[in-house]
Amino acid sequence: MTTVYMSLNCSNCSSPLQLPPGANSICCAICHDTTLAADSRSSPPPPALSYSSSGQDDHDHPPHHPSQVVPSGPSPYNHAPPGPPPAVHGTKRAVICGVSYKNTKNELKGSINDVVCMKYLLVNRFNFPESSIIVLTEEETDPYRQPTKSNMRLALSWLVQGCQPGDSLVFHFSGHGSQQKDQNGDELDGYDETLCPTDFETQGMIVDDEINEIIVKPLSHGVKLHAIIDACHSGTVLDLPFLCRMDRNGKYVWEDHRPRSGEWKGTSGGEAISFSSCDDDQTSADTSALSKITSTGAMTYSFILAIERGHATTYGSMLNAMRSTIRDTSIELRGGIITSLISMFLTGQTFSGEITQIFLQEPQLTANEPFDVYSKPFSL
Repeated sequence: MTTVYMSLNCSNCSSPLQLPPGANSICCAICHDTTLAADSRSSPPPPALSYSSSGQDDHDHPPHHPSQVVPSGPSPYNHAPPGPPPAVHGTKRAVICGVSYKNTKNELKGSINDVVCMKYLLVNRFNFPESSIIVLTEEETDPYRQPTKSNMRLALSWLVQGCQPGDSLVFHFSGHGSQQKDQNGDELDGYDETLCPTDFETQGMIVDDEINEIIVKPLSHGVKLHAIIDACHSGTVLDLPFLCRMDRNGKYVWEDHRPRSGEWKGTSGGEAISFSSCDDDQTSADTSALSKITSTGAMTYSFILAIERGHATTYGSMLNAMRSTIRDTSIELRGGIITSLISMFLTGQTFSGEITQIFLQEPQLTANEPFDVYSKPFSL
């Protein structure tokens, strides 16, 4: 018989929770109170899905995905990471999520590659222990490592659970992103940004309000979070209060994106910085045009390349290098359309559509507080 999640409300703030199989308690990401299974009260079903898409074969167009089998067995998320408590100098943890929407007409070819490359970067360049990295992809055999909405929520809650001063946390997502009508009036443009898990059609998308509640607001003093989001409409997908508006000459100003309602969308004293693939009204590409070898997300590729080429000195140099990589590729493709067309016939590769998508894409930087991007050192 199929095992199902138990729906319950937080015993303190009444937020809806999903208790994984095998767990007898769960920590609320909103108020951080622990709810026992005995405290459970039925919660309402998830709201109906609503999204907009451009119809392009990019990270903006959420695909259909068959119904998911809910995993059974003990959950790995209802406890802190294994080992002794974090040392005073800090620990490193990461959640890396790549959704390929396999076997659908809108399958993404680069998401799994993005995950492999990002994990290698974190382990070998920034000394993240492999045991402290949770990878969610459809290729994982562990059912709790499938990138479903519930598993993504649980993994993000795990990421910030028990964080202490000196901790460095990373969330990387490569997949489809979209928008839906803002329901609580905290968006200047009237739309919430979303990430699409594999089961978004039945469980709904993960909205920026929830991402902010889970991994931004709980960050206490001395804790640092970096998000690397490779998806369409992802400019403010963490709902961080400030966006770095940079022109092509590298000049920048910080835009204030705090809600008019006065609701605080920042941290509890910690630091949150997000690199995203494009502005809220832009799309992002899943392409082989950059690596010339295999498909990758344009943003993930440019992020890693900036580090490998020694541009990871400051946040400003990182952002400029990422934008230059994508812009130069766009110019190369646009200037060599004749050559690209010939290559299509000779090699079977297709860059049609990818050219337009890369043109529309400019990586963005958001943060919980404004800072001098050319003096603040970049580090994970």
